[in-house]
Amino acid sequence: MGKKIKERSKKYRGTLRLYISWPLILTLFLAAGTAGIFFIDKKAGFAALALTMAYAVIAAVIRLYNRKAITNDMVNFATSFGQVQKGLLKGLSLPYALLDENGRFVWCNSGFQEIIGKDQAFGRSVTSYIPELTKDRLPKDGERTETFFSIGGMDFRADIRRTSLDEMAQKSLIVDDPDFSGSITTIFLYDITELNNLKRMIRDQAVVAGYIFMDNYDEAMENVEEVRRSLLVALIDRKIKKYFSDYDAVVKNTERDKYFITMKRASFDRLVENRFDILEDVKTVKVGNEMSVTLSMGFGLDTDTLSEDTAYARSAIDLALGRGGDQAVVKSPDKTAYYGGKSLQMEKNTRVKARVKAQALKEIIEQKERVFCMGHQITDIDTFGAAVGIYRATKQLEKKCHIVINDVTQSIRPFVDACTREPDFDPDMFVTSTEALQLADTDTSVMVVVDTNKPSITECPELLRRLATVVVLDHHRIGTETIENATLSYIEPYASSACEMVAEILQYISDNARLRSVEADSLYAGIMIDTNNFMTKAGVRTFEAAAFLKRSGADITRVRKLFRNDIDSFKARAEVVRRAELFHDRYAVSICNGNGLASPTVVGSQAANELLNINSVKASFVLTEYQNRIYISARSIDEINVQLIMERLGGGGHMNIAGAQLTDMSPEAAKQKVKDVIDEMEKEGSIE
Repeated sequence: MGKKIKERSKKYRGTLRLYISWPLILTLFLAAGTAGIFFIDKKAGFAALALTMAYAVIAAVIRLYNRKAITNDMVNFATSFGQVQKGLLKGLSLPYALLDENGRFVWCNSGFQEIIGKDQAFGRSVTSYIPELTKDRLPKDGERTETFFSIGGMDFRADIRRTSLDEMAQKSLIVDDPDFSGSITTIFLYDITELNNLKRMIRDQAVVAGYIFMDNYDEAMENVEEVRRSLLVALIDRKIKKYFSDYDAVVKNTERDKYFITMKRASFDRLVENRFDILEDVKTVKVGNEMSVTLSMGFGLDTDTLSEDTAYARSAIDLALGRGGDQAVVKSPDKTAYYGGKSLQMEKNTRVKARVKAQALKEIIEQKERVFCMGHQITDIDTFGAAVGIYRATKQLEKKCHIVINDVTQSIRPFVDACTREPDFDPDMFVTSTEALQLADTDTSVMVVVDTNKPSITECPELLRRLATVVVLDHHRIGTETIENATLSYIEPYASSACEMVAEILQYISDNARLRSVEADSLYAGIMIDTNNFMTKAGVRTFEAAAFLKRSGADITRVRKLFRNDIDSFKARAEVVRRAELFHDRYAVSICNGNGLASPTVVGSQAANELLNINSVKASFVLTEYQNRIYISARSIDEINVQLIMERLGGGGHMNIAGAQLTDMSPEAAKQKVKDVIDEMEKEGSIE
């Protein structure tokens, strides 16, 4: 019964409907004519009526009995025409297939069958033959998508379109079926194997430019007998050139400790796969030298010209040197990659660079009327101490100085209060970002950034953009994001802290540098915290800076009292240690609950230091939620480079002390992300 109702609901449409209905329309005209004849002659009218009725009966009978025959003939014609189209599509060289709404084959031509290796695929899912074409990747009605995949050693581009059959049925000129619904997906495959091969060939033949620098050439030569120096240089030169000759590279000396290198991209890819093992291999060269020679390498690629590659290579080598050397940096327009950098930075015994930078800073300050100094957000004692040191240097040059601090954390509160009570300090010594923007003048002001080289995490990035003269003093490794176009940049990753660098500058910026006791305490405290009581990254120059501060009035006992915690912070730190999880038997990972704590990030960093006292722990990670962000404090002793791990998370720091910030995630999710990064780097072999 339902089938009959459905059949009756089908109607002819368009021109065909008008053609089939024409006899009935003509009957109406004949009836009207018959009525007119009745007014003229009744006998003639009856004759015309009889003829009209006969015509109507004959037309109705013909329509009734021939309707089905006409429909069948048209269907047969459409089928025959469809068979012709099917035959044409069957032999079409372009692979073509039709899928139903569930991604199953309805029909495919011979070209498509050859690719999937099946003669009969009707009813089978396309995913079973092409895993990349999953159901969720198929387009919705009216959409078009592209997918790339490889099968049988050939590469293809799939052009996928989905068409609703409802619209086709509504536009049909033959039948009208309101109950019909559905859609069909068409797939066209384009063979792009040759195109990809050409692209790969062009890429493999592209030229990569690079620079190689010896990081510690002068220091290494000082420890070698004069008669052996030429031998050491010759052995290193031979090792470098022999190593790169295996990669079909051209290496040219530009200076005694510098090389320029060019090679094909295919060879460079092999170099990347080997993770630039020349960095470790060159350290094995020994001819009486106590200090191993280390290399820095910078490569530029993926640009349109060799000159642009060279410019990127120059930027990359500067980045490698700024990060402490002993590593390779690969720079392209899309990204920057780092390799190596696992060893501790060599401390420079000479202080010539510090003296030159101090003199340059002095000249810049003397040319300006006002100095602004700021560090990173959530100011710690190293940032504060360095800023106070810049304040004293500026005052000795009789210039105005402001330290930009938005939020005074609990860790620096005692030092800020001590400065505020000091009558010699200006009332506007400390200003907020808003106040600094009101006071700043582009032509007469200079910005000194301490303890960071990332513009996005400074206390006032807008102030950094407004002032044309910017000075950067930092001891962290340079990352992808850095303050560009600085008038003076003094970044030394080997330094223990920003306070150590400022303490050295103070000795050269004035012949009789006189520090107030609170200033000496602040600088000394910054060094003490960043070296974990002189146990981490404390070199000869670190102790020399501490000795200078001690002579200037720093009181160790007074500093220690200022660092004492309240009972809640002490308990919170102990709770972090208690809840620590040992990951892979050598990574301690824990979460710090900062609720109710004045400085939760400080507690997190202190707990990270405490976790290193546990046997078998080589690195510790403490995650603290504060102000809708997750702050990660990472620490290690010697074997694990936590700085590389934190860089994967968008942070940075040093080999033994590093950190990162994560947003839009819970502490547990951040903890899992840290674990995932550790797993990934352990598989790569790039964590130790």
